[in-house]
Amino acid sequence: MAKNILQIDPHDNVLVALQSLPQGTTVEWAGDTITLTETIPAKHKFFIRDMAAGDEIFMYGVLVGRLLVPAAKGSRMSTDNTGHAAQPYSWKDPHFEWTAPPIEEFSARTFNGYHRSNGEVGTANYWLFIPTVFCENRNLDVIREVLHNELGYSNTRPYRDFTRLLLDAYKEGEEGREISFDPSAIPVTERPFKNVDGIKFLNHNGGCGGTRQDSDTLGRLLAAYATHPNVGGVTVLSLGCQHLQANQLTEEIHRRDPGFDKPLLVFEQQQSQDEEAMIRHAITQTFAGLAAINKSERKPAPLSKLVVGVKCGGSDGFSGISANPAVGYTADLLVALGGKVLLAEFPELCGAEQDILDRCNDENSASRFINLMETYDAQARQAGSGFYMNPSPGNIRDGLITDAIKSAGAAKKAGSSPVVDVLDYTEPATRAGLSLVCTPGNDVEATTGKAAAGATLILFTTGLGTPTGNPVTPVIKVSSNTTLAKKMPGIIDINTGDIIEGTSTIEEKGREILEYCIRVASGETIPKAVTLNQDDFIPWKRGVSL
Repeated sequence: MAKNILQIDPHDNVLVALQSLPQGTTVEWAGDTITLTETIPAKHKFFIRDMAAGDEIFMYGVLVGRLLVPAAKGSRMSTDNTGHAAQPYSWKDPHFEWTAPPIEEFSARTFNGYHRSNGEVGTANYWLFIPTVFCENRNLDVIREVLHNELGYSNTRPYRDFTRLLLDAYKEGEEGREISFDPSAIPVTERPFKNVDGIKFLNHNGGCGGTRQDSDTLGRLLAAYATHPNVGGVTVLSLGCQHLQANQLTEEIHRRDPGFDKPLLVFEQQQSQDEEAMIRHAITQTFAGLAAINKSERKPAPLSKLVVGVKCGGSDGFSGISANPAVGYTADLLVALGGKVLLAEFPELCGAEQDILDRCNDENSASRFINLMETYDAQARQAGSGFYMNPSPGNIRDGLITDAIKSAGAAKKAGSSPVVDVLDYTEPATRAGLSLVCTPGNDVEATTGKAAAGATLILFTTGLGTPTGNPVTPVIKVSSNTTLAKKMPGIIDINTGDIIEGTSTIEEKGREILEYCIRVASGETIPKAVTLNQDDFIPWKRGVSL
């Protein structure tokens, strides 16, 4: 890697600026001298030769765009001169061969997890509250406030204490005075249930209205969370008249896990004496359930029991160079160790399809991937959009000009191993190795879908800073650049910016990330998203969401 520029693949006809390069800067590249015709901000790309309108642009060795107008050597790639383009794709039965990374240092390693009766191993032990319909959200909010505050799971006490000081100042007629406040001086509330990592709540806006298909999909999603390895017990609140009936949900739970034996409490409001009585009853029985699952203890498990989802959000022009390839190396290590890795975000595989297809183990998986991709993109185009419109304003501002550029870099987080399975939304991952999971690219919808497929950890890369988390799956944030890691330390767990700076390698970072995963899976390290109770949950209604 050069000090201030990078060619990602020998076939690329653009270079990446690793730091801001002023107009007039002279760059020596492949025996040629390139004088920059304009300032190239860090993370952006510039052309290595004069280009004509219609010329193809290559990055990561694949087609990522086409010139809309002529562009001079040394000028910046932008939305003004570049349009999305991606190569056609098809199943070619390539007889893919994979060279696994060395795993000797991890082959005998274990993590301390919660062993479930069906053979799965959780990285956490949560009690889960599920509403069958949005009408029960308020009741969940009441229960959350009580249980979180009284049982030591709330992270709002510093804010509550600070607000109390503001109120005291107001009462004394001094509301304008500066408040002296030290959050570290607040005593920590002891948790009575040491082996219960949290109480989680799946508030949502579904279960009634919409279509019956929406409710059916929601039922499968909620059942996936109830049977998740990180969940020890479940409380269900139902109104009674909604589309998604309580018995439909419980049937879906047992269909997904025929041997389901976790505590399962169901309360239906229209069958209760009144709301207050139902809430008291739910709290009483849940308290007993918490005491029961608190008897579970962490025990050693091989790394093959880990199920890791890989996700990127708030991506920048460095994501595909540092954070995503580093996570990809971690993914390859896990696959070589016999674990499961989940790659989702189908709109962000647009332009990377052929590489994915070349790695599919069989034609059935390849055909299913093609069908899901084409159906999804067709729905988006019918609504006046399309995968090509995926990059957000933040993505574009930080160097991701087309969806194919974004996708080629995003796919790096899945490593290079074979694709063993292709899953539709809410389907569980059952095969060791890399599986594809059909979800939107939207951060919360994608992490919601990965957890439903069984991810017990999620590695989430970001270049701009994204506070996304998940109720049942610990989300580990990986920064693509050091500037972000220093600016937003409250949400970043691991920094891969030193890859850009040339002081670390992708392989070194990949091993470091796996070490971090082992500590999180064992409950020894708590990721920032978990500490913040960043419990984001958005079901996908299978509409157009990029």
